[in-house]
Amino acid sequence: MKKGLSVVLGTVIALTLSACGNGAATDNKSTQTTQPAQTTAAVKKYTFGTDATYPPFEFQKDGKYIGIDIDLINAIAKEEGFEVELKPMNFKGIIPAITSKQLDGAIAGISITDERKQVVALSDPYYTAGLSLIVREDNTTIKTPEDLKGKVIAIKKGTSGAKLADEYGKKYGATVKYFDDSPAMYQEVANKNADVTIEDFPVISYKIAVDPSSKLKIVGDRLNGDNYGIAVSKENEELMKKVNDGLKKVKANGKYDEIISTYMGKSTK
Repeated sequence: MKKGLSVVLGTVIALTLSACGNGAATDNKSTQTTQPAQTTAAVKKYTFGTDATYPPFEFQKDGKYIGIDIDLINAIAKEEGFEVELKPMNFKGIIPAITSKQLDGAIAGISITDERKQVVALSDPYYTAGLSLIVREDNTTIKTPEDLKGKVIAIKKGTSGAKLADEYGKKYGATVKYFDDSPAMYQEVANKNADVTIEDFPVISYKIAVDPSSKLKIVGDRLNGDNYGIAVSKENEELMKKVNDGLKKVKANGKYDEIISTYMGKSTK
């Protein structure tokens, strides 16, 4: 909503300073390093941040981080001959951690926005997601944004959905409640403490499919057509070239479609 941090430059700088002070905490989760097939002393290792609470793009299973984003960055690294060290962390700290040089890059369902382009370099798009309205399964009153007047919106901090929620709050007089992670905002709606949430379409589709007890449903059309990109420090042009070149290669050789189909069936983008 994925996972994105759609804020103006001034806010990002402020968050960066905060991240520096807190060391961009990784929520006590261990790192995970993936090496290319042939490792030599000359092989470079890059640290990539990710939000490991965002299935099917990144999540933890049996002590290992998996998902579309994890498999994709590892496939790119293999093609381009570099190592990846993953650092799971809270999504809102990812962009500040890149700008403060605590991360080389990040892959975390990051929506490509003009605001983000001001502070980090973003790769070519690798997935078209789009946001959707999510309500409790027995809700029959909300179908479009116009139905949000006087309603309560639960939203994850620092995401593109949060920006849209803020806009709806001002436009329709809705109350916006902020959460640190997606499961918390889902539960708020399921428990009837909020009327609606906003989430990336593929993410919520996956959750509802694998968790019939979620008590959630998608309503209406997609609210936009967000594209995901891989974020890299603006100063690291070498890494950005490797990411884009590797992305082209995995799309051309069929690995990209294989990764998408593993988690979501037939590739749509």
